[in-house]
Amino acid sequence: MCMEKTNWEKCVDFHGHSCPGLAIGYRVAETALEQLRAMRDEDEELVAIVENDACGVDAIMFLTGCTLGKGNLIYRDYGKQVYTLGSRNSKKALRLAVKDGAWRGQEDLSREERMAKILEMPAEDLLSVQTVDMELPPKAKIFRSVQCAQCGENVMEARARVKDGKFACIPCAGEYSRGW
Repeated sequence: MCMEKTNWEKCVDFHGHSCPGLAIGYRVAETALEQLRAMRDEDEELVAIVENDACGVDAIMFLTGCTLGKGNLIYRDYGKQVYTLGSRNSKKALRLAVKDGAWRGQEDLSREERMAKILEMPAEDLLSVQTVDMELPPKAKIFRSVQCAQCGENVMEARARVKDGKFACIPCAGEYSRGW
């Protein structure tokens, strides 16, 4: 008899391995969906802003359905275990941050023990959850493509640069910086 996998097991399959970071993202997504009274996203009903690029983001993508490709997963490189999830339907948004004290007493635990603890502990012991005002970005727009005059590859018009009076992709156009 084939048993249906749990959401956690499916999440691990998606990510490739189980780890404490994935468990954090799993709990963040689970808590946000519950408190927003939302289901997994199908077409940009939810928006997730993630402030790190760690394992937990995969769990948030898997459980919420928010993805870079749909334009409803926004990555901000702040290096913080903080996540904001908003619902277009309810106009409600939550900011979830891993509490500093959540790790006290876990220093000597193995990776597996720490992961199990994260999955089992009450959400209020793991996460600080605040209702926030969130200006939801517009739904993703499809832009026409233009051809880079240098490499010949197509680039989204909104991301193209102009170099010597012609369209160029970002790698071919190069970056301009004054050094700071």
